[in-house]
Amino acid sequence: MNKPHDLLARSPAIPNFARQDNPPWPEAEWPALHEGARVGATPPPGRPKAGCAPLGGSDREAGAWGPSTPPHESAHLHVSGQATYTDDAPELHGTLHAALGLSSLAHGKLLGIDLARLRAQPGVVAVFTAADIPATNDCGPVVHDDPILADGTLRFVGQPVFLVVATTQTLARRAAALAREVIQAEALPAVLTAREAHAQGQYVLPPMHLTRETAPGELERAMACAPHRLQGSLSVGGQEQFYLEGQVAYAMPTENSGLRVLCSTQHPSEMQHVVAHMLGWMQHQVQVECRRMGGGFGGKESQSAQFACCAALAAHLLQKPVKLRLDRDDDFLITGRRHGFEYDYAVGFDDDGRILAYEVTLIANAGHSADLSGAVLTRAICHVDNAYWLPNVAIHGFVAKTNTQSNTAFRGFGGPQGALVTEFVLDSIARKLGHDALQVRRANFYGIGRNNHTPYGQGVIDNVISPLVDQLVQSADYAARRTAITRFNAHSPVLKKGLALTPVKFGISFNVVHLNQAGALVHIYTDGSVLVNHGGTEMGQGLNTKVAQVVAEELGLDFAAVRCTATDTHKVANTSATAASTGADLNGMAALDAARTLRQRLAAFAAEQHGGRTESVRFSSGMVHAGNTTLPFAALVQQAYLARVQLWSDGFYTTPDLHWDAKTLTGHPFYYFAYGAAVSEVLVDTLTGEWRLLRADLLHDAGRSLNPAIDIGQVEGAFIQGMGWLTMEELVWHPKTGVLLTHAPSTYKIPTANDSPPSFHTALFDNPNAQPTLHRSKAVGEPPLLLPFSVLLAIRDAISAVGDHCIDPPLRAPATPEAILDAIEAVRIQRGSAAP
Repeated sequence: MNKPHDLLARSPAIPNFARQDNPPWPEAEWPALHEGARVGATPPPGRPKAGCAPLGGSDREAGAWGPSTPPHESAHLHVSGQATYTDDAPELHGTLHAALGLSSLAHGKLLGIDLARLRAQPGVVAVFTAADIPATNDCGPVVHDDPILADGTLRFVGQPVFLVVATTQTLARRAAALAREVIQAEALPAVLTAREAHAQGQYVLPPMHLTRETAPGELERAMACAPHRLQGSLSVGGQEQFYLEGQVAYAMPTENSGLRVLCSTQHPSEMQHVVAHMLGWMQHQVQVECRRMGGGFGGKESQSAQFACCAALAAHLLQKPVKLRLDRDDDFLITGRRHGFEYDYAVGFDDDGRILAYEVTLIANAGHSADLSGAVLTRAICHVDNAYWLPNVAIHGFVAKTNTQSNTAFRGFGGPQGALVTEFVLDSIARKLGHDALQVRRANFYGIGRNNHTPYGQGVIDNVISPLVDQLVQSADYAARRTAITRFNAHSPVLKKGLALTPVKFGISFNVVHLNQAGALVHIYTDGSVLVNHGGTEMGQGLNTKVAQVVAEELGLDFAAVRCTATDTHKVANTSATAASTGADLNGMAALDAARTLRQRLAAFAAEQHGGRTESVRFSSGMVHAGNTTLPFAALVQQAYLARVQLWSDGFYTTPDLHWDAKTLTGHPFYYFAYGAAVSEVLVDTLTGEWRLLRADLLHDAGRSLNPAIDIGQVEGAFIQGMGWLTMEELVWHPKTGVLLTHAPSTYKIPTANDSPPSFHTALFDNPNAQPTLHRSKAVGEPPLLLPFSVLLAIRDAISAVGDHCIDPPLRAPATPEAILDAIEAVRIQRGSAAP
């Protein structure tokens, strides 16, 4: 018999399109599978390249297919090392460097700081504390409860207490490292877990409660009368964003009491606001610019503010350029991450596994301040239903206040935490009834025309979850593999396989209605080239590529003719964060609005000059067709310039049909839903707790994809990132001191290329958006992060096989080898069997 570790040997990660076992789809499958998303596949003659959606343009006919979509606009810069990030900006003469002195207490009273000793350190130019902040010592995005520098009270290990400015980065960090010796403080009792804070009634915001019943009192009656009932608890950890580019800001004084701040941030406008508030300035005095980020994942939505403020404070007070770039360990210790959640649930269901009554409590670990926790919990509550009709449901949400880092946005923004508990519950229902979990999930799916309203009152009118799952069941050969796995497990006492299919329904829009707006500027130069500026930020997700595509298509130009510039608060003002998967939806529509205005303006001029009707003028392949005349786009632009026709325009977009009552937690918070499903197969070593993902099949709804190559990359990246959250990325705080022990790559494990399954099948579901979004596309940033629920539940399925699927495994997440062994032991104890 092969040794377990031999059978679990990792397979090399092979690009999806290059695998020998994954050839292009046969011709018969092209129309159904929308598989141009499978990069490198070649459509049969006469067929459009599947997945290459029509993008627009005045000569576009309904149903026509556009040209092959371009690669990421910065891909060649990324691979050549020429892409510039905030830290790559040339430093001005006299630039100083800053570092932060951090608290070593989880909770304490700040008594004093030995500033003289710090100022005497080599190279130190200045040391600043909360007392040096001119106006507001706060960087909280919603509730003003988050000091830039500690003032009076120490709240967590890693809280910034003072700011050192020195001639070099090394000298600044050496001085800041004396924090433990120069900070005088009195220790106070600390609360380090969400359960402990919940027991003490310690919250950063008031609790939230949402109840929906088919009739008054029906939840209690249905629970009492249900043929079957279950109750239990679940624990799911947080997740570090682990962006490759850490937090960094570079502030430069400008003339007439101004500041220019280069910042790695998803929200330049918020950075502008908090810096202005800190200094007591008007917002027009602060310019914030971001060319690109080396990853964000939500960690740079609100929490880049503290570092922008610190750099700006020093630059203003010293009237020198100041850069603050965090060491990775400090980044871990200072910033927050995905909220860990604790759950308690009770569910009543019938013989088919249909949920009749469901009550669930969600306890989010907010950390020491509110940050975005209110919105995160709201989205979690709005995603407890996932893809399922819950006739009688009560959801209770709490945001626990602990003496840890203030948790913040992370890809999915609470949605994954809300949906996960219900997937666990359905998995447990299936095991209790002896049914296949997919059978139970299907029994609970939202209906068409009935049983199709969410607990918060929004109708699910674009429901495609059943046909999507049916397609995946067939393409992934689910039934045959389930049978094969049962046979394998029956003859394998040590290694156990597991299989799971989980669906996704994810709402798209900001929870806060007024954030669903965007602006853009489009300039046409006299040579026919185009420059676009919009309020979104590029963090590798391809936003600028999609926006440039849309503008190029609208004006009938090649992609190379359009360039997107850095996001800049002095160009497009009052922007929303690039978050909530709305980047392309909002900014793309704003850019389209501007480009369409220009096209119509040029069409009217062309008709006037060359005959024909304005509406008949066509723009295509860099040419303009007006009347009987065809001329290059650049020639028409030159004529328009000489005729004093305006060659730039602004664009604006607001998402329609949104409303939300934050008090009752009801309304229409989402413009549409994105759907998806995944099948995962795993192999678990029951002696060591090690496991491998053998195969993953993903089918995701990106609407009519703007760029299938980019969208496939987003789907697969989200899947691996979510798998990391649920299986290996474990955050550990010292139970007494509150020190985050996993604060570096040496102690915090994220997935690598070798963790990708050797058999990885990804496709886009052919489903043009029912709502009139950007060319009927759908957001693809956050929804696929829920697809790896299938990995966690496949592991749970394999553990369940240890007890012949008679015992519900008490598996926590992340499902590390230790967690897996704990669950296996619990199953064996309940089963009354010993390890083989």
